[in-house]
Amino acid sequence: MLKAIIIDSSAISRDLLNAILLGESYQVVGHSGTGAQGLALALKHKPHIICVDMQIVYDGSDFLEKLKAALPKTLIFMMSNELKADMLRDALGRGVNGIIIKPFNATKVVSTIKNAVLAFVKRQQAAAQASKPTLDVE
Repeated sequence: MLKAIIIDSSAISRDLLNAILLGESYQVVGHSGTGAQGLALALKHKPHIICVDMQIVYDGSDFLEKLKAALPKTLIFMMSNELKADMLRDALGRGVNGIIIKPFNATKVVSTIKNAVLAFVKRQQAAAQASKPTLDVE
């Protein structure tokens, strides 16, 4: 079971996403309305995924960088009610693994997370294969 944390200043958004994730058998180990509280929860619980509101990602703090440095294998999903190409490129370049659009569509939320998890697992497997020594037989 994958562990998740939800970080959003909107209690309604946190509750809706919580219901979606629980319905898909994710274990939601914490919610937070602020980046600082969310980072503390992440360090405590070491979740597999974190869903964080765009406003927290772009609040001028280095929340995302601290999170990526402390938990490099945690997948981060940015939640936003707008999707602009430049914002998407920037977020992905800063380490966000996917974008979840508000208002939430349960099918799309689950699909976004599952696709990112599968891509991460494939990258891990490829990296493991690449690091295995090969035998040259002549």
